[in-house]
Amino acid sequence: MRILLVEDEKKMASFIQRGLKEQHYAVDVAYDGEQGLFLAEVNTYDLIILDVMLPIKNGLSICQELRKKNQDVPVLMLTARDEVDDKVLGLDAGADDYLTKPFAFEEFLARVRVLLRRKRKEKTTKLKVADLELDQISHKVQRCGKELNLTSTEYALLEYLMLHVNQVVTRTMISEHVWNENFDSFSNVINVYINYLRNKIDEGFPKKLIHSIRGTGYILKE
Repeated sequence: MRILLVEDEKKMASFIQRGLKEQHYAVDVAYDGEQGLFLAEVNTYDLIILDVMLPIKNGLSICQELRKKNQDVPVLMLTARDEVDDKVLGLDAGADDYLTKPFAFEEFLARVRVLLRRKRKEKTTKLKVADLELDQISHKVQRCGKELNLTSTEYALLEYLMLHVNQVVTRTMISEHVWNENFDSFSNVINVYINYLRNKIDEGFPKKLIHSIRGTGYILKE
């Protein structure tokens, strides 16, 4: 899952970015509203986290512009102001949720998970494909009851494949949702990580779940 964080307080941005990365999210960071809007328009994100008070262009304006362009990406607003009127303004601008600083990071992560689940038919945090299971809260992955040790990137890639079970996902789709802005799309990194996953997910099991679609991408078949 790829998240855009727009926060001008660099210490706060670093703290949030680090915490999200520890949860296996790919994170891009912008420190002003203009840069944030640019990234939101040129990249594909699963969630945008917007501070309200930003240099150049505030979070409310960014959210309004995205909604006018029919971008339905979930938006979580962050602000130091907890007045009801401020929350109403944020929600009326098109935000999906609103969190007041300072906040407990566990609550913040829970709100992130809720917003990321919103578009899915299944609202559970446990993904299951055949005998493969992934828990999005504990980040445990098991196959046939055997726990598998995955790196952060392997986990993020597997989660994306499981969220699109029985669907062909292209390398472009994977690069847009699993890696951040610094990813080199011309490298063979995706192929390398698919092979890493195969060695851990499919090796030693009679039923293979990860398949290549020549010239297109990959599919996780149930």
